Amino acid sequence: MKVYRNRVLELYDNNVTNKAKIARIIDKEFDLELNPDAIRMQVSKIINNRAIDNECESVGIDPDKVKHYWYKGKHYSINVSGKDEFDPETFISDLTEEVSKWSPNYKKINRKRTKDPHCLVFDPADIHIGKLCSSFETGEEYNSQIAVQRVKEGLDGILSKSESWNIDKIIFIAGNDVLHTDNPRRQTTSMTPQDTDGMWYENFVTAKRLLIDIIETLMSVADVEVVYNPSNHDYMSGFMLLQCIEAWFNKCKNVTFDNDMSHRKYTVYGKNLIGSTHMDGAKSQDLPMLMAHEASEHWNVCRHRYIYGHHIHHKTSKDVFSVCIETLRSPSGSDSWHHRKGYQHAPQAVEAFIHSPEHGQVARLTHLF
Repeated sequence: MKVYRNRVLELYDNNVTNKAKIARIIDKEFDLELNPDAIRMQVSKIINNRAIDNECESVGIDPDKVKHYWYKGKHYSINVSGKDEFDPETFISDLTEEVSKWSPNYKKINRKRTKDPHCLVFDPADIHIGKLCSSFETGEEYNSQIAVQRVKEGLDGILSKSESWNIDKIIFIAGNDVLHTDNPRRQTTSMTPQDTDGMWYENFVTAKRLLIDIIETLMSVADVEVVYNPSNHDYMSGFMLLQCIEAWFNKCKNVTFDNDMSHRKYTVYGKNLIGSTHMDGAKSQDLPMLMAHEASEHWNVCRHRYIYGHHIHHKTSKDVFSVCIETLRSPSGSDSWHHRKGYQHAPQAVEAFIHSPEHGQVARLTHLF
């Protein structure tokens, strides 16, 4: 960041006040090869901390180390102790910057125009890597190894079933409790204790490798748009995971990401408006009007409207105010709590959908376990 700090401030002083524009200029001039969001966050940090940085540099203090101890200056009193204060934005920026350095150089796949094209929506819902189910208690086994095995088997099954359609785009809906817990204490984001398999860092690495494998497999068929849905089991770690995956594919021209923290996402394919959400927030009956408001620029031009939901681990489908709302099955088993409550009889599966640009959803694809 030190390398381009002066250039950022020079641009800002010369009336280039749009931080996104400054980030684009810096990226081009310094060939940073970083995630655009990471560059924008660094630019914002430089501009916002300018006065403190100047004061630090005037007395020989490294601005990047300003955290907790106090320096009493003429104009500022600066906290500069050796302990690091956790800054989520800086953490994400540093993480994605570091991963981007190691991202592979994927060769761009140039594709021919497809006759009678269709979109494949691949949606492995509620994988729960790190979840532990014991057959001694619940009648079935589930752990991280089985989770990965099922998703990969489901992916192969879905791609096999989709071979009769000409696929020119794939929407991969990710997130949705891909990880079972959100901290080292084996708890969800809201600190609900869970039965877990393995350590949190082992599960994070397992999930990272699985998502990379999925995307690499999908991009061999068609260009991929990854859409991330935040969720209740892994609200923080799931976000960090998808940031890592985006950084990994930083140099890949055949994969794009929608990785922000919006609880409802929308994408367009032909005359299809395709929404997705974890469904642990807004009520099902409110989703159509939320779609009409949040995706208003697409509502009138898209005749076919869908929302794919998750969270409840079983299949539902209903039409509400011209929107088809579907919830998806999960490949995960029933743990102790679900078994005790009796929530364990829904078929376990990985699901996907085929969309025609003109006629909407034309097929549901299911791989059962």
